[in-house]
Formats: sequence, C-alpha cells, structure tokens
Amino acid sequence: MKKIVLLCAAGMSTNLLVNRMREAARLEGLDCTIDAFPTSQAAIHGKDADVVLLGPQVRFELKKVQAMLTCPVDSIDMVSYGTLNGRKVLDQAKKLMEVNDGTH
Repeated sequence: MKKIVLLCAAGMSTNLLVNRMREAARLEGLDCTIDAFPTSQAAIHGKDADVVLLGPQVRFELKKVQAMLTCPVDSIDMVSYGTLNGRKVLDQAKKLMEVNDGTH
C-alpha cells in the first residue's frame, strides 16, 4: 500500500482534493492512503510517506520539506489544485513514486 501525503496551510480545499484523489485511486484500483495535513506536521506524517505533495499556497516551503524527508516531495500546480483535479494530482504522485500501471 502506498502512502500519499498532501501538505497545506490548513485549508478545506485540500480535503476536497484528497476526496477526489481517493475516488480516482478507487476507480483505478490503486492501493493507497491519501491524507492532508498542515505543513507544520510534515516531519510527523511525511516520514513514512511514499510521496508528499504541497499545495500551491505553501510551495515556498518545498526546499524545507524536501530537506527533512527522504521520499519525493513536489508542489501541486495551481490549475490542478484550483480545479480539484484529483486524477491529475494522483497521476503526479504516481509518477513521483514511479508506480507503473501494472505494478499496483
């Protein structure tokens, strides 16, 4: 099972995106957990994550979060985040984890 963590300021929109990502993962049969937390909890929830994605509003913390974690860390583009495109953000996470379609 893969663990995908989204980091944000605290917002409601990130939880909406998480729900869209969970639905996209369910539809494709991807075995994963997807949760959102504030960036202040990056070290706690990111330590055993397979990938961490930052909301655009906290992308300024990218280098700081990358330095504290060993998994891939990237920021979500504003369009995907703003349109709550769970499929596209899930695809970004999968690419970062190097998960091929046949390996989940």
